[in-house]
Amino acid sequence: MSSSRGFRDRADDGFLSLIGDLPELIRNLIVAEIDAAKGWVRKTAKDAGFGTGWMVVALFFLFWSVPALGAFLIAGLSSWWPVWLSAVVVFGILLLIAVVFAVLGLLRFRRLARRENPGKAIATDVQIMKEVTDEF
Repeated sequence: MSSSRGFRDRADDGFLSLIGDLPELIRNLIVAEIDAAKGWVRKTAKDAGFGTGWMVVALFFLFWSVPALGAFLIAGLSSWWPVWLSAVVVFGILLLIAVVFAVLGLLRFRRLARRENPGKAIATDVQIMKEVTDEF
């Protein structure tokens, strides 16, 4: 007899028949979990791809807005200074900002180089275990 969900009513089955069906049920469960994981990965990859595309478009417009901002600053400063001096000042400020961020990046990379490598940590742990087992 089937229930409203389409599953067979197993209330009257014996213990041994239930145990005999266990490998098939486990296999079905594993297949269902793998299919669910594949679906999740497919949807997540699709969303990540679209998100990445939108971020690339945003970065494209941001990239082209920087020269526009520079031109705006040069035009604004040229009302007090000559145009060539305004351009040199804006260039110097942008160069100074780039140097500051480059120094911050180098400091971060130095911190990264000082960090212990997980591979070395595992090798050290294995070496310690070998030394301990050699003592006994």
